[in-house]
Amino acid sequence: MNRTLSRRVGRARRIRGVLAAGPAALMLAVALAGCSGGEEKGAEDEPTPQEVLALAKTMLDKTSGLQIDLTTPGLPDGVQGISGASGTVTSAPAFDGTLEVNLSGATFTVPVIAVDDTVFAQLPLTTGWQDIDPEEYNSPDPAGLVSGKSGFSALLPATSEVVKGESVRGGANNEEILTTYTGTVPGEAMRKVLPSSTGDAFDATYQITEDGELREATFVGAFYPDADEMTYAVTFDSYGTEQEIAAP
Repeated sequence: MNRTLSRRVGRARRIRGVLAAGPAALMLAVALAGCSGGEEKGAEDEPTPQEVLALAKTMLDKTSGLQIDLTTPGLPDGVQGISGASGTVTSAPAFDGTLEVNLSGATFTVPVIAVDDTVFAQLPLTTGWQDIDPEEYNSPDPAGLVSGKSGFSALLPATSEVVKGESVRGGANNEEILTTYTGTVPGEAMRKVLPSSTGDAFDATYQITEDGELREATFVGAFYPDADEMTYAVTFDSYGTEQEIAAP
């Protein structure tokens, strides 16, 4: 029997079971993700692209924390905004890391802690921590970047016209199989994550592991008023991270 196909069939059944049974079944499904069994079936037993994205959302929503990194090849000329972010996000929700902020043509690395609906930052040319309004910097609250309602997790079920693409090796030592899914995110959904977004729709590309973990998401569209389209890429690693994050 073809072992790879058998695993694919079993994984499809487990994904549908998790989505039907709810979050309580998630950890059991992940634990069994590498097992094989059952009879050889056809392509109709593979999970649909929408089911895969739904499982990826569940994995993000249930994790205690993870490492997130946001990058862009560059902001449009004259734009004040976020060119990067890196840090730990927890389910508290909370964030501990840095933001790359573009101000007046210069880029600054700003240490940030976000917890209890307050964002604290060590602003350039100042000393100590200050609480800030992230919208003044065209930035979302980084504590909510993977929120199920207003973070990147919320974009997964909002993605339409989802198409499965090729699978490639990735992750540490290329030990993971990552499958690509592409689709379209409506502007209304993107604005809940990145409030400065002005486009009506955004091209989305996701890379998801065999166990349903979202590893990378790339979005292309108009993220700032009166500016050209640009690209944001987000990576998600170290699922299950546990870290207590407190106000400075």
